[in-house]
Amino acid sequence: MNENLAALIPELALLGAAVIGLLAGSWLPRRRQWIVAVLAVAACTAGLVATSITMATDREQTVFSNAFAVDTATNAGRLTVLGALLLVITMSVETVRGHKRETEYWVLLLLTGAGTLALLGANDLLMLFAAYLLASIPAYALAAFAKDNSGTEAALKYYLMGALLGTTMLAGTALFYGAGHSTLYRELRPALPEAPYGLVAVALVAVLAGLLFKAGAVPAHFWVPDVTDGAPAPVAAYVTTLPKIGALIAGYRLLHQALPDSDVNWPLLLAVLAAVTMTLGNLAAFFQTSVKRLLAYSTISQVGYLLMALAVATRTDLAQQSLLFYLAAYAATNLGAFAVVTALPAARHLEDYRGLAHRRPGLAAVLVVCLLGLVGTPPTGVFLGKLEIFSAAVDGGYTWLAALAVANTVASLFYYLRWLAPLFTTTGSAPLATQAVLGRWTAATAYTAGILALGLGIAGGAVLPFGYGDLLP
Repeated sequence: MNENLAALIPELALLGAAVIGLLAGSWLPRRRQWIVAVLAVAACTAGLVATSITMATDREQTVFSNAFAVDTATNAGRLTVLGALLLVITMSVETVRGHKRETEYWVLLLLTGAGTLALLGANDLLMLFAAYLLASIPAYALAAFAKDNSGTEAALKYYLMGALLGTTMLAGTALFYGAGHSTLYRELRPALPEAPYGLVAVALVAVLAGLLFKAGAVPAHFWVPDVTDGAPAPVAAYVTTLPKIGALIAGYRLLHQALPDSDVNWPLLLAVLAAVTMTLGNLAAFFQTSVKRLLAYSTISQVGYLLMALAVATRTDLAQQSLLFYLAAYAATNLGAFAVVTALPAARHLEDYRGLAHRRPGLAAVLVVCLLGLVGTPPTGVFLGKLEIFSAAVDGGYTWLAALAVANTVASLFYYLRWLAPLFTTTGSAPLATQAVLGRWTAATAYTAGILALGLGIAGGAVLPFGYGDLLP
């Protein structure tokens, strides 16, 4: 059994920082709790360095009885998750500075980040469920961090839905064990084609229910708008970005490794879910006036596009690299938009952004790049990601799904333009909300994310090959 702990440096760095931070925070005075934030940044940086070294040396391996795989998908996901976590940390500095529970905020962020990293390489159903719990439970507490009415309500909805679908996921794991007499993907692969069709189908739907909850996809999407609107803006940025990365890569690995030979028509199921998710998200966003709720429905529609890669996971070689690149581009773009929302805490509705281009041209530029990026406008990273994932759908035999995705992309331009139009409007009295910026850290996060969103599109040809490679069995 390979018990190489060095293969898990990114995950261990976050967990170690969480434990040390919790102990240190018990003794640090309130004005010194920023030290825990520095510790969190150091842990993320250590994880990025370790992942880069692993990719450079091509040290792919499975560890702990093949329960966790360190391969191309894991490493690419680690880079995206850790980079996004750094952006969330810097975005949160002014929001939680001096708060009496500042240490707890950083510790919870590290723990849920570690759970997301664990989802990426989960190669066993029990490992998958343990990662699901670690990624979910700290996030419930973060949603209620402000302890106000809307935050408490959001956290309760988040928790209840997570508990329900987590239990469903665990039941699906038990059914898979009954069907294949194992929870390890490599052992389920030859066993499931011989198992009863109905048992495998029910087990798959049950396990997917938990992953769809983490991703915020239909029909497990109901928590997304309430949590995004009720939680503090940096937490909303987190829950609409990082859990998706973990859930979608975990789902891709499960389908690709455990069910490629199954008689269950899961590609059609995923294609239908992708179609419904992208369409519902776009339609629901059309007439939103709250910027956070608009971004919430936008993120639901983006999951629909990403699910297309899962639908063709075993049908085309383009599926994996398109999924990994799109996730990286989406993370930078979505976090950039949320960083602008965080930087302008009093601007809660679309009309509050009237005249922003005149008063805050830098933030307005970032918002233009990120919103047009979410549409899929060149030369942003999401444009290239959509192009790759649409190509994968066509190559995998789902041309109708690619056509529907193109139609949804065009339709989404309507509600993003509803937000962008007030930026350049100076008629009428200018709202005071656009004048107060929260702080330099949040603004710097917005600029960094905007540059990344553009950079991934411009340098996409050099980045895309890093997503190509076989998953380890």
